[in-house]
Amino acid sequence: MAFTTVLACGQTNTPPTPPTPAQMVANQVARLTKLLDLTSTQQASATTYFTTEQTALSTLRTSMQTARTALQTAIKSDDTATIGTEATQIGVLNGQEVLAQATASAAFYAILTADQQSKYDTLGPLGGGPGGPGGPGGPGGPGPHGLAGSH
Repeated sequence: MAFTTVLACGQTNTPPTPPTPAQMVANQVARLTKLLDLTSTQQASATTYFTTEQTALSTLRTSMQTARTALQTAIKSDDTATIGTEATQIGVLNGQEVLAQATASAAFYAILTADQQSKYDTLGPLGGGPGGPGGPGGPGGPGPHGLAGSH
C-alpha cells in the first residue's frame, strides 16, 4: 500500500514548462563556451546574436501558425486562391527563418578564432555546429509538409 502511495504521489500530469528564449540562448552559449572555450567577450557577442535570432524566430513562429491555420481553413473549404496565397506566405516565412538562423550563425562564426572554427566545424548539427537544432528539418523546425500538426 505504501509503495502505491509513493507512485501515485510521484506522478504528475503537468507537462514541463518549455524554456524561454532567454534560457535557450543561455543554454546554447553555455554549451558552446564549454565546447569551444569562448572568451567572455565572445560569450557576450554570441548572446546578442542568438537573442536577436530568437526574437526574430518568435515573431516568425506566430506568423507561421497564423498562415498554417489559414491554409488548413482554405483546404477544408476548397479555396484554391487562398491555398496559393498561404502556401506562398509559408514559403516566405520559412525563408525568413533560414535567414535569421544563418545570419546569427555567420555572425557567431566570424568571432571565432581559426582553432575554434575548426572545432565548431566538427561538432555537427547536434553539437551546435552548422545546421543545428531548430534549423529547417531539424528538431523544432517545420515538419515535412510545413503544416500544423505535422511535427
